[in-house]
Amino acid sequence: MPRRYLLFIVLSVGVVLLDQWTKYFAVDALTVRFDGKESAGAELKALYAAPPPEGLGGYHFTPRGKVEVIPGLLRFRYAENPGAAWGLFRGLPPGIRGPLFHVISIGAVILIVWYFRKLSGARSEAWAIVGLPLVLAGAVGNYIDRIARAFVIDFIEAHWFDKAYWPSFNVADMAICVGVACLVIDAFVRREKKPKAA
Repeated sequence: MPRRYLLFIVLSVGVVLLDQWTKYFAVDALTVRFDGKESAGAELKALYAAPPPEGLGGYHFTPRGKVEVIPGLLRFRYAENPGAAWGLFRGLPPGIRGPLFHVISIGAVILIVWYFRKLSGARSEAWAIVGLPLVLAGAVGNYIDRIARAFVIDFIEAHWFDKAYWPSFNVADMAICVGVACLVIDAFVRREKKPKAA
């Protein structure tokens, strides 16, 4: 197996596992969803089973509170996102939103795998070889949430002393952003090398 495929598998699977692990701990620490659950199996069932109906504040899992990580800049606070990244399309009716996200997620996975297979493994493709599995892992991590409960768990909140906010996000969102940045760098690096080779 070529080394790039091994890197693709390890990076993709590793980031998906990290994403789901952090969401598990976010639900444990920031909601009451696991209260009364006596085993990890019961907690996982509560996390991945169909969620209860929306309660107070429109949450399926009742929030417990927030954890200040860097006062005035960064906190952990539970949030549910039925939309795409940063809440895009969350206003669409569930009958349209659900199928749309299924098509987009499956299409993204197919496109990423197809593009990765076209790479030769050359050193000049290093940014793409790292960026593609990160984008794939982020898409899969959030897709698992959508399949399990029709919303994505977000819990990282960046803000400027409660005056300006960045929309809540999670590890999968970070992987997508870093992966896309790698692909943008790849586009510039390989475009600059083509004229030199000519």
